[in-house]
Amino acid sequence: MFGHRFYHQSTRRYVAMFGTLFNDIVIDRKDNSGNVIQKMKVPIHYAPMQKVLARIEQDPGLNNPTQMTLPRMSFEIVNFNFSPERKLTSMTRNTAVASGDSNSKLSQFVPAPYDIEFQLNIMAKYTEDAMKMVEQILPFFKPDFTVSVKMVDDMDLYVDVPIILNNVVQDDQYEGDFQTRRVLNYTLSFTVKGYYFGPHGNKKIIKFAESKVFDNTKQDAHIETVKVQPGLTANNEPTTTLDDSIDARNIDFDDDWGFVVTVEEPE
Repeated sequence: MFGHRFYHQSTRRYVAMFGTLFNDIVIDRKDNSGNVIQKMKVPIHYAPMQKVLARIEQDPGLNNPTQMTLPRMSFEIVNFNFSPERKLTSMTRNTAVASGDSNSKLSQFVPAPYDIEFQLNIMAKYTEDAMKMVEQILPFFKPDFTVSVKMVDDMDLYVDVPIILNNVVQDDQYEGDFQTRRVLNYTLSFTVKGYYFGPHGNKKIIKFAESKVFDNTKQDAHIETVKVQPGLTANNEPTTTLDDSIDARNIDFDDDWGFVVTVEEPE
């Protein structure tokens, strides 16, 4: 597209990040004496809520341990919206030193900000189970929770991604005959403040700069030439003197070099 072929797996990373936040919720059940008689790690998967409910309703006997059980959670992406208030200047770039070549840098324009709407569905048969799961989530969102995500592997670029909890809606589906399985559902709506990155290019680092200074009264001839280049001694010490410096072509970007500035007047 637009002459570039790239894929940073951005949406996949956001899905993995979101699912990981809720993949270790554990609830327990106690007897009348307060003793724990059962512990369950609540499964979570990427699927629409309607698909999970349809699977349950088609076979009310899904409490069989080898099949689908309640409680469980599912989540899905429901919407994408451009976020103009987070947009940076389009010509701004991110840079990183190229792997294996310290004299080159990777360059990439700043990303496009998008708000990704996620929906988390908590399904349970008993009210107490559902409340235990909800209570393990709500305290961490005030109303946001920030996660650091590696978005571009080649540039080793990490981004802090805020996740905002918008609202919580309860739905108790109890209508139906006695054979219909009851499902208590909590729907939590989240907004992930994400970014989508474009292609990156490999650019050589500029080591030499030369500028000619002109006098307004003499536009055809410059009065001096200013040259700037990196300076480094053989002992790996930075220098600002051209006579002490090794060849600038042997100085890498990540060396501890200084600036050598020379001013030449025309003959």
